[in-house]
Amino acid sequence: MRYGRGGGPRPTGRCWLLRLVIAFSFAQGAVSMARPAVSYRALSLGADERAIGVIAGVYALLPLFAAVPLGRRTDHGRCAPLLPVGVALIAGGCALGGTATSLGALAAWSGVMGLGHLCFVIGAQSIVARQSAPAEQDRNFGHFTIGASLGQLVGPIAAGALIGPDMDRSSALALVVSSAVAAAAVTSLWRIEYVGGAPAPRSPEAEAEAEAEAGAGAAVERAAKVPVLGILRARGVPAGIFISLAVLSATDILTAYLPVVGEHRGIAPATVGVLLSLRAGATIACRLVMTPLLRVLGRRALIAVTCLLGGVLCAGVALPVPVWALAVMLALLGFCLGVGQPLSMTTVVRAAPAAARSTALALRLTGNRLGQVAAPAGAGAIAGVAGVGAPFVMLGVLLLAAAGLGLRRDAPEGGPSSPAERALAEKN
Repeated sequence: MRYGRGGGPRPTGRCWLLRLVIAFSFAQGAVSMARPAVSYRALSLGADERAIGVIAGVYALLPLFAAVPLGRRTDHGRCAPLLPVGVALIAGGCALGGTATSLGALAAWSGVMGLGHLCFVIGAQSIVARQSAPAEQDRNFGHFTIGASLGQLVGPIAAGALIGPDMDRSSALALVVSSAVAAAAVTSLWRIEYVGGAPAPRSPEAEAEAEAEAGAGAAVERAAKVPVLGILRARGVPAGIFISLAVLSATDILTAYLPVVGEHRGIAPATVGVLLSLRAGATIACRLVMTPLLRVLGRRALIAVTCLLGGVLCAGVALPVPVWALAVMLALLGFCLGVGQPLSMTTVVRAAPAAARSTALALRLTGNRLGQVAAPAGAGAIAGVAGVGAPFVMLGVLLLAAAGLGLRRDAPEGGPSSPAERALAEKN
């Protein structure tokens, strides 16, 4: 029997994970529907490539400063309250973005939407880390991110179906609909986080385990006081953060810039939506087979190979290929990009001090948001000078660097090995 933070047994079923995946599907679906809608609305308001890059960057600007404080708070309290707060901010940002009549207002509401997404993801990832045994982390994080992929699969198709020739009116409608989709996430936000009540009767083995946890209490207290720089110096944490940054930047710029590529190449918005959803569907397929892939290749090799192939495919998107070839490349790219996010979560969780794991995950999200600020801004500047295909070459270089980091032996392959580490892992 495993004991959670509240003193009672840690849940052994996975109904909580299923509900979390469903809620994440709605929240991510709303965001994935809103992001291309924001790009099309910006185009209807007269934005050029640079302005779209700035608006895409603002989406990540507020989260860049909020991630670590939210992670610190979650390390010392409950995770679930962040989820409805995130849903409310996503829904509000989407709805108000649909009413924006200036690029500045559109950027501001995009930032609110990004802050809501951050709140939801920090809370949800912390729940998975806290309620998963070390041996279950790769699997549970992989299944958790299927929720994101489902949202990324349906969202762009819905946006493409709603956005028509009257881009101003139809993009506003898509943003309002995405607000309603976000609000639907609250229907699954019940009994997700375990909060222990009175301790259950304990067997002698459980009593021994409790004593081991008590013996590790001082270590837990010390870990809780680890500063941010101490977490960042932990072996494996910087590599996990960079890999996550590279993969998310690729996904984000694909979502924000494929509509621009479509406009330049004469590809209809509905087709662009299908292409983005094809990429997301391939990511789901990757995460469904991640466990056997890990058994065959191991974590480091799997990250390195998929980042390497993803870098080549990203650069290939810049080529003026026909739509069918672009669809093939995006499907393969989606499969490769499906690996980085869940495995970087596991890498960071296992490398960080046991009582600062939510903070470590928040630092990983800070890195993600830093990439989401810098990469679109850089992509906009590059696109303005070298054309709309150039940002994808930049992404290729970023993923190749991530592949090199994936081969390093900083990140632990297994779970905690010492008795104290096992006790700390069980306590969290």
